[in-house]
Amino acid sequence: MNKKAVISISSMQGVDAEPIAVITPGKFYIKDETYYARYEETEISGMKGTTTILKIKSDELVLMRSGTTSSKMKFAKDLKNISMYDTPYGTLQITTNTKEIKIDVDENGGKVFVKYDMDISGEKIPITTLKIEIKVNKEEVTGDK
Repeated sequence: MNKKAVISISSMQGVDAEPIAVITPGKFYIKDETYYARYEETEISGMKGTTTILKIKSDELVLMRSGTTSSKMKFAKDLKNISMYDTPYGTLQITTNTKEIKIDVDENGGKVFVKYDMDISGEKIPITTLKIEIKVNKEEVTGDK
């Protein structure tokens, strides 16, 4: 079942920083008891030409990007994950350490909250929070996932 959805992503680094928020149309589907949200990045995110797929399980989130920017970042409670982040300007090593994760997603969409420490090529980034909300339209979509 492949449904149209509106996907809201808000990311904030540090405590007093302004969040960066993107609201975009996308698709939402279930495969092998795992939820997926898929959307195309835009110029606003700085990653135009990139497809982002969120793979959502009951206790973990995997953020996968392919296109002009590519990466695969996995978040699960107390998980330290090292990944490569390929951009048109070069490759960065990103280490994330998930401090907190809350997932409340079903066939109608839902919410994901992740709080994590991040290190980009040796430079520590202030605590980062990621909030995702998926609102499914009631009509189904045909075509590729």
